[in-house]
Amino acid sequence: MELLHQAYGYALANSDKFWAACQQHLLLVAVPLAVSLLLGLPLGLWSARSQRVSNLVINGFNILRVIPSLAILFLAIPVLGLSFNAAAIALTLLAMPPILIGTDVAFRTIDPAVQEAAKGMGMSGSDILRRVEIPLALPVVVSGIKTATVEVIASATLAAFVGAGGLGEFIVLGFAAYDSAILLVGAVPVALLALLAEVSLSALQHFLQPPIAP
Repeated sequence: MELLHQAYGYALANSDKFWAACQQHLLLVAVPLAVSLLLGLPLGLWSARSQRVSNLVINGFNILRVIPSLAILFLAIPVLGLSFNAAAIALTLLAMPPILIGTDVAFRTIDPAVQEAAKGMGMSGSDILRRVEIPLALPVVVSGIKTATVEVIASATLAAFVGAGGLGEFIVLGFAAYDSAILLVGAVPVALLALLAEVSLSALQHFLQPPIAP
């Protein structure tokens, strides 16, 4: 408790820097997630429709998942330098696989009998997608988004190593100064953000889950 009290005191004494770091951290999360959603959702739907595309895209992004986030950051430095762009690209590559794979699995595992029944009712392809497939796929899609969000929130702390700011600056400073209180100023908000994302998106996933027929 004493350590948390010291961390709170440090955050208050450096409130301007703390809130600026929070805003930068949220930006580091929002931009990669937005790009990953814009690219990953349609690409995941496409891969669910085509086995050839699935083999190419899913295998490619699965390879990216085994590369550590810090390694991707450092690989981006020679091209983009120490910048926000380098961190955003690395975090986008981290967020893409769960969203893409989750979307692919969500649409690929829909019961074909449900789709055939919708066709039998005279629905067009776009109607089936909008009124049948998307509602059924959404819980699994949200699960992939949840995984990506939590991973990006945590990994955005590494952006401090490439000069992109965020709450990771306090973690780096705390390690450098051997001061656990300063480290907690960065670590505790990141943990709370990740927990908030996990709880809220889990609740959304549960809400979107289709009711089980009696």
